[in-house]
Amino acid sequence: MVKRSLQLTLAGIQEAKRAFARKGWTQDNLAEEVNLKTRQPIWRFFTGRPVERHTFMEICSVLSLNWREIATNPPAEFLELEEYTQPSGSDIDTLVQKVRSQRFDKIQDQCGILQLLDMSHPVAIDDIYIDVNILEEIASQQYFEITDFQKFNREEFDRFGLGEIDQKQIVGMRAVETYSKLRVLGKPGVGKTTFLQYLAIQCNQGGFAANQIPIFITLRNFAQESKITNDFNLLNYIRQEFLTSGISDPSVIETLLSAGRVLLLLDGMDEILNPQTNAVLSEIRRFSEKYHKNQLVVTCRTASQKLSIRGFTDVEIAPFTLEQIRAFAEKWFVAFSKTNTQDGQAQSVQFIQKLELDENWQFRQLVVKPLFLHLACWVFHRQEKFPIKRTDFYKQGLDLLLGKWNEAKGIERDEVYRGFLLPQKLKLLSQIASATFEKGQYFFEQRVIEQYIGDYIQNLTKEPMDAEEVQIESEAALMAIEAQHGILAERTRGIFSFSYLAFQEYFTARKIVASHNLQALEQALGGLVSHITDPHWREIFLLTATMLRSADSLVQLMKQQIDALVAKDAYLQEFLTWASQKSRTIPSKSKDATVRAFYLALSRDPRLASRFALASSLDQGMFLDALLDNLLLECAVDANQDFAHMHICGEALSNILGIVLDVGLHKSLQQLSDQFPNSRQSQERFQLWGQTNYSAWGEQLKTTIDNYRNINHQWQFTPEQEQVLQRYYDANQLLLDCLHSNSEVTAAIRDEIEATLLLPQKELEDREWQ
Repeated sequence: MVKRSLQLTLAGIQEAKRAFARKGWTQDNLAEEVNLKTRQPIWRFFTGRPVERHTFMEICSVLSLNWREIATNPPAEFLELEEYTQPSGSDIDTLVQKVRSQRFDKIQDQCGILQLLDMSHPVAIDDIYIDVNILEEIASQQYFEITDFQKFNREEFDRFGLGEIDQKQIVGMRAVETYSKLRVLGKPGVGKTTFLQYLAIQCNQGGFAANQIPIFITLRNFAQESKITNDFNLLNYIRQEFLTSGISDPSVIETLLSAGRVLLLLDGMDEILNPQTNAVLSEIRRFSEKYHKNQLVVTCRTASQKLSIRGFTDVEIAPFTLEQIRAFAEKWFVAFSKTNTQDGQAQSVQFIQKLELDENWQFRQLVVKPLFLHLACWVFHRQEKFPIKRTDFYKQGLDLLLGKWNEAKGIERDEVYRGFLLPQKLKLLSQIASATFEKGQYFFEQRVIEQYIGDYIQNLTKEPMDAEEVQIESEAALMAIEAQHGILAERTRGIFSFSYLAFQEYFTARKIVASHNLQALEQALGGLVSHITDPHWREIFLLTATMLRSADSLVQLMKQQIDALVAKDAYLQEFLTWASQKSRTIPSKSKDATVRAFYLALSRDPRLASRFALASSLDQGMFLDALLDNLLLECAVDANQDFAHMHICGEALSNILGIVLDVGLHKSLQQLSDQFPNSRQSQERFQLWGQTNYSAWGEQLKTTIDNYRNINHQWQFTPEQEQVLQRYYDANQLLLDCLHSNSEVTAAIRDEIEATLLLPQKELEDREWQ
């Protein structure tokens, strides 16, 4: 008869103690690893007393010891854990198919349906699922210096970990086929649970691992029930799960596990509350080692990757590519179209077309995450457009990450913010965003961000905290913000950023808008407008303008700051005065500022102004000026005597004559046109005319245009003035964009600003005096 207990030999005691010392554990730690309620069996084990044989073998397994070599008189007839009598191949295949049939409906019900946010009805996973890609090299586990990130510009922000991934990707299913023990990491909302559900359905329907039994377990449910029973035992939990499918024989699951015929899918390692974390991880390790022939896939948020499991390969779900975004959108709109498939496909085409517009590049940044892509599809489905106020979309997305996403999944999180309420979390994130953005920091070291968090925590507490306590609280808060919300992300070891630049910009603008009183708001707005010429702050201006209850003060401050850029340069003031005077000679239906902008552009870049005129269908006089100035540039300034080029200039002048209404100008231009050789004459005669007369003809053309149209000024700007003018133009464009961004600006102030754009200082002062 096989002995029910085993004990160590004297030599075995010494070997076991050495192995235990190498672990660096206490006996309580070892008891948790072996899933024991007390450490008494551990004490008995190390003192050479008899221990129940399965416990003896479990301890040896955790300590990487061969139980036969260190046990006193090990029974020869006792088999290893994986050596239990197995049924024949045909018998096990028959059992697998029988259990698959009995479990089929349960798996389909458990994993075949998704209840997406804000949707009144569920959707079949096959109708919405898109194959995910996997990154085998995890960015946050790599080592980089902060200087490696500081060289990136704004457009390259998403290079590491989120947006444009450079590293190789493989299809998710291939990763599962490659690794028998796989831990799938990913940030909140990237589709980890959906991926696991898809694996279960594919296995259930025979599309993958058709010779295995899929078992899907939500780890937070396992932890909650195990806490109640005080029995963290996956085998017992699975047996109870099988009872719901009518499988009551407890030996069935043991037989399947011993034969390696189970695909065990464990979802949400990060969703376990701290008191149960060690017990659950210990049980997963024990189960994985005991039934090592089976395939296990576990999901976990990237920020919780320190909850490692020995023997598992870590991979990370990659952001969606453009092709995946298109495929998802088509499936989404077809699945939720209230009419038919054709209409759903048509709406998905409209969605992608508008998503790819330049003005929607911020949305393209965010929808690489399935959670935000679903939100974008939902908003577009209701409004047939993207929201004019991006702040509304950001707020919805952040509401999801800061609470609603966990609430929708039924996840209870550890409260490590010292009882922070949502407004306090928003304030903390706003302070971090503002402080880092003000310094031009898109990426920051862990110690830096923990310092910001520590300062905030100390300001909240009534009792003083010592430095070590602040450090512990700050680190815990940072880990929670990353793990629970995904708003901060560890891009590489010890270096963090906001998960999306849009979030850092949103929170920075929110910090300005949320100023606690009018004086603080005025000060914050004054600080903002000091960045009027910095292109990195452009989005902050636009977000702030749309978030303010009244943007009057902001746009007025912007206008004052912009006018001051050129106020003290007499030559630039002369330039603005000319443009203003010229604009008043044009009886245009366009706004005065638009005409001024046109002539300022015409004097600096005739080609740009010509395209501006064509695209805007401006007044005929402005269009004529653009064509004349372009003619000067092409024919006179270049002084090109090539036959073909001169012929083109002659043709252009003939075309211009067709739209000239002024009799004197028409007569003068006609005389110049008549001086051109006839195009039917020989190329030699044409070339000879060009060599002897072309330069003088060009000077006459310039004089004529200057006399009649006042546009042939040869403005000579220094490089410094060119830079000032460019900043001046860009800042005025930003001001216009703020006015047209659905911001709350009173009509009188809006009209006054638009009327005084690009005016010289003297005219501005005259308007104020009047």
